[in-house]
Amino acid sequence: MDDKVFDQIQEVDLKDTMESSYIDYAMSVIVSRALPDARDGLKPVQRRVLYSMIELNNGPDKPHRKSARIVGDTMGKYHPHGDSSIYGALVNMAQEWSTRYQLVDGHGNFGSVDGDGAAAMRYTEARLSKISMALLKDIDKDTVDFIPNFDETEKEPTVLPARFPNLLVNGGTGIAVGMATNIPPHNLREVIGACVKMINNRVEENRDTEIDELLDIIKGPDFPTGGMILGHSGIEEAYRTGRGKIRVRAVTDIEPMENGKHRIVVTELPYMVNKARLIKYIADLVKDKKLDGITDLRDESSREGMRISIELRRDVNPNVMLNRLFKHTQLQDTFGVIMLALVDNQPKILTLKDMLEVYLKHQEDVVTRRTKYDLNKKEDRAHILQGLLIALDHIDEVIRIIRASENVQVAKAELIKQFGLSEAQAQAIVDMRLRTLTGLEREKIQSEYNQLMAEIAELKAILADHNKLLVVIRDEIQEIADKYGDERRTSIGFDEYDISMEDLIPDKNTIITFTKVGYIKRMSPDNFKAQHRGGKGIKGMETLDDDYIVEMMMTTTHHYLLFFTNMGRVYRLKAYEIPESSRTAKGTAIVNLLQLQPEEKITSMISMKEMDDSSYLLMATKRGIVKRTKLSAYQNIRKTGLMAIRLREDDDLIGVKKTSGEEDIMLFTEFGQCIRFNEQDVRSTGRDSMGVIGMSLADQDQVIEMQQADDEQSLMIVSKKGLGKCTLTTEFTTQKRGGKGVKCYKILEKTGNLVGVQSVGKEDEMMLITTEGTVIQIKVADTALSGRVTSGVKLINLNDGVEVASIAKVRRDENMDTDEDVIENEEELEETTDNNSEAQVSTVQEDN
Repeated sequence: MDDKVFDQIQEVDLKDTMESSYIDYAMSVIVSRALPDARDGLKPVQRRVLYSMIELNNGPDKPHRKSARIVGDTMGKYHPHGDSSIYGALVNMAQEWSTRYQLVDGHGNFGSVDGDGAAAMRYTEARLSKISMALLKDIDKDTVDFIPNFDETEKEPTVLPARFPNLLVNGGTGIAVGMATNIPPHNLREVIGACVKMINNRVEENRDTEIDELLDIIKGPDFPTGGMILGHSGIEEAYRTGRGKIRVRAVTDIEPMENGKHRIVVTELPYMVNKARLIKYIADLVKDKKLDGITDLRDESSREGMRISIELRRDVNPNVMLNRLFKHTQLQDTFGVIMLALVDNQPKILTLKDMLEVYLKHQEDVVTRRTKYDLNKKEDRAHILQGLLIALDHIDEVIRIIRASENVQVAKAELIKQFGLSEAQAQAIVDMRLRTLTGLEREKIQSEYNQLMAEIAELKAILADHNKLLVVIRDEIQEIADKYGDERRTSIGFDEYDISMEDLIPDKNTIITFTKVGYIKRMSPDNFKAQHRGGKGIKGMETLDDDYIVEMMMTTTHHYLLFFTNMGRVYRLKAYEIPESSRTAKGTAIVNLLQLQPEEKITSMISMKEMDDSSYLLMATKRGIVKRTKLSAYQNIRKTGLMAIRLREDDDLIGVKKTSGEEDIMLFTEFGQCIRFNEQDVRSTGRDSMGVIGMSLADQDQVIEMQQADDEQSLMIVSKKGLGKCTLTTEFTTQKRGGKGVKCYKILEKTGNLVGVQSVGKEDEMMLITTEGTVIQIKVADTALSGRVTSGVKLINLNDGVEVASIAKVRRDENMDTDEDVIENEEELEETTDNNSEAQVSTVQEDN
């Protein structure tokens, strides 16, 4: 073999060669392909696509262009990595379920949330969206650096001006070598609000912003597909450290169907969940008998929105099935946050504050460079105008010099010598048109010059004062938020494992209402104002056919609510876990909150701060059975509920009261009978016991109400047809339990049977709720005292076919530190909350 061949062979260390080559490859992937820049939030391919489109004049005010043209331009000029990656990036920026604020306005088939791919690039068209113009704004004003492209025939930007924080707003995902990024999208208004807060703190107080201040503004990720984030702990961990796990749950509703069946309706899915694949997976679980009880599964989605219907067997608890779906399917998913981005071309894990600081630093650089660019342009123009004004002031001499000169060069040289002009000014004078000599044109030049000098002074002031620069940035990004911002799509729900949730909920008074059909809601107490007796009332809520309010209570958001059912079981929630609604909203179906058994209905609610051992729960059934048990026996209530009282087959639990252990109890029946006995006649028994006879009933009669006797108060007794009266409690003497009691109301045809009884004082107010959902609030003082066996007066005017469905009392707790009788505004509510009040509105049962 020729010796020259051996001379060309070089011995290298394979280990060193592989290391250096792999590092070069890894850095190329990290910096030039997979990771977004922290300043504009874009990967190189996305940045190049957007820049190619603006170069093609493919803006939102222009017609759509073929995607193939955009991809070809991008590949030929800036991104020599294949058309599929370029088109994939273009499609992703145009999909409303992938990108929170679309940067590309697509026309044609760009895929679907079911995982369908976009049509070929030759069939689709695209143009820049309106908000993407904010990313590219001022790119022609030397705001960013440009570098040569891959073959050095073109120039491309290293970063876009990005007039809004795109990295947080649209998020980003990418898998590099040895690292990956997964940044969730956020709400534009919230992110810009955080930027404005940082600028205000710096300008007004000259201090850095604490991350806690940012957490108050940015509530959490805001996914384009909506959904619900469970708890704040994962969000806070991600924002404080750059890494975290966020649990996202689908938005579902349980709808009752005919024949006692239920269906689960899914209207929003977690981010990046494929709908078609999810439905197929649920169907496979049903087929494999891993999910038992689903009878039908349909995708009812349309242009109006997403809707997946999951129908259940009659004997299946919908809440239990929903929890199983959350556990076994992507109806509940985990979003792993890795806030990794390029800072100065180096990958770095960023906290929320770091991201905003990097962005604001970039904006300072962009606005500074733009201001310098504008200043140079305006100074150049002012310089020209200054020369024109000099020429107009000496127009005769200028004309003489130009006419006497052999050529333009001689004329310019003479003008420069005569008037001390620059080359540019002299050129502008010889180029001047004759119309400039008119008085109007000279006035326009002078006005433009004066305006330019004012603008130049303003631009110089911005460059000289850092705070003014920050104010300019603040005003411009706030304008973008006002123009393109929208409401949050993703709600922040409660996570039972997140102990920090309760600390974030203000402890304030609230009214809880519950309807016959089973809808519950929470609302502000000042929605209702006192009226005089005999009025028509105000609309309390929108109800379904044959639905009306049967329970109402005032409590605080941090109190426990115990729900007792007709089957003798008890469930527990915190008041803040009940969704807040307006006065006219129907509320949320209770089956969405509690795992009720089939045919199980709520018959009583009790509000309490804690389960102490010194109090009792006294229960009464419609057959006259009573039971007394220590409150502490109900301390540990499971999600599936707890047995509160053992009932006979034909009996229902109708009322529960919290007592001290030495109180008198009164039971009232539908036919107007009443018995009063001391609760010590009812021995305390365990949680799972049946109780003893409290009252003997006539045929067809049943107990409708239980009250704690208070001799300093009266009893407001109301009938179905809107008549009522107040009778002194002292007119009812104490006797032994088990008797038939005494007459408490004179029942006539015009009165109807009793519907409710409440213990009241003169300063109290009553709420009467009709079967059509109307609420009237009356003062007890407007109702005169009557004897024990009377019918009373008209309390509410009712339309034909309408009856009083229930009554409720608004009363003040004796521990309130205020002299006012009626809670009418938020300030008083806050005052009562601060004093640990436990103001309640007593509950009223549905007529069984």
